[in-house]
Amino acid sequence: MLLDTASLYFRAYFGVPDSVRAPDGTPVNAVRGLLDFIARLVQDHRPDDLVACWDDDWRPHWRVELIPSYKAHRVAEESEQGPDEEETPDTLSPQVPVIVDVLAALGIARVGAAGYEADDVIGTLTARASGPVDIVTGDRDLFQLVDDARQRRVLYPLKGVGTLQNTDEAWLREKYGVDGPGYADLALLRGDPSDGLPGVPGIGEKTAAKLLATFGDLAGIMAAVDDPGAKLTPAQRRRLYEARDYVAVAPKVVRVAADVRLPEFDAALPTEPRDPAALEELSARWGLGGSLQRLLAVLPR
Repeated sequence: MLLDTASLYFRAYFGVPDSVRAPDGTPVNAVRGLLDFIARLVQDHRPDDLVACWDDDWRPHWRVELIPSYKAHRVAEESEQGPDEEETPDTLSPQVPVIVDVLAALGIARVGAAGYEADDVIGTLTARASGPVDIVTGDRDLFQLVDDARQRRVLYPLKGVGTLQNTDEAWLREKYGVDGPGYADLALLRGDPSDGLPGVPGIGEKTAAKLLATFGDLAGIMAAVDDPGAKLTPAQRRRLYEARDYVAVAPKVVRVAADVRLPEFDAALPTEPRDPAALEELSARWGLGGSLQRLLAVLPR
């Protein structure tokens, strides 16, 4: 089980009231909410391995160089030296280091890579895995990794993590008319305002799906642009031709990496906390109470 950790702690932050606070009054709604999410996921799905995948760089410069608008609207402050600072609610930012410390004390693997997003870590671990993979994320971008033959699915939270959309190829085909890899091409053509991807002007989701059904994939569509006999409307042909520079670079931005160099780590779901004393201290300081106890109670014995 691979967790898109930031996606989940953002959901926890907005889903759990900020009246949930530590003894000193500091909000810990994201911390406790995430612990409750993990407890429920472990209880319901019993994964052998669990990895909290991490955004070491939420907006990699190599993606921005290709498409400058990539996540630009979410930048709080640009940085020449390292990752840009993401716009984050004032009461969420201080909770992120607490999440890091709690995961470390529990012994739950937290894995990131310099210059890459959590999506890329998930893509790499999915490519490496020899058995089934459940990806837990509120980010539809990762639908591109769905693969029934290799038992890769996305569990997309609809309400907390108690109600999850089981995203497999049948669901994707019914909803979007594409398979996993086809979803990346669909997203690229349609665009995604939440990620600052412009898409091809005039090509919406339904048109993109029809084009992919007709021509197979993005390469097939762009080959059709240069084929006078291909069944494209004059407007579609013009729009795709005018967007050819964007279409040439967008796949590298939209498709998650599958070959990131990752640090060594132990993915096994812990049977007991790695550092009980540190965990006890963190629990007392931050008032983790029942959320932590519920997670400890469902760890395999």
